[in-house]
Amino acid sequence: MPQLWFFISIAFSFVAWGMVTARYIWPELRLRKRADALRPLLILHSFRFIGLAFLVPGVVSPDLPSTFAHSAGYGDIIAAILAMLALISFPGGAGVVIAWIFSLWGSADIVNAFYQANRAGLLPGQLGATYFLPTLVVPLLLITHGLGFRILLQQNIPAVKESRHTA
Repeated sequence: MPQLWFFISIAFSFVAWGMVTARYIWPELRLRKRADALRPLLILHSFRFIGLAFLVPGVVSPDLPSTFAHSAGYGDIIAAILAMLALISFPGGAGVVIAWIFSLWGSADIVNAFYQANRAGLLPGQLGATYFLPTLVVPLLLITHGLGFRILLQQNIPAVKESRHTA
């Protein structure tokens, strides 16, 4: 039964973050130029260093599968570094290239973490204090990866209208 509550929590998080994204995040980002639209997403992902908590004894259960803990922890710190590198490389072309690398790495890292957790038979209680990461944070990260790819694939982000008061 704990597995069911775990997956229900993840599903609700996807729905809630999807609503927030559709109502508040995407309407704002879709009007910005590429680098300006990517910056808030990259700033969010620069906090992925928190995934290192999977490697801290006492924060997680000693029974947490090490294959999961190592791939999730180290994958997240690499994603955070790539997000920060992209941020400091904007607005130049290198920033866009690094944003692509980050987006590919970061999304693959999350998919790999789900795979490793499933393969190792991870139980929700083994996550300890990091339980909030897959149930609250990871759905937002996946959704923002989707937005990032959408922004990166667009040729031109529509310009904001000059004024609402034009005749």
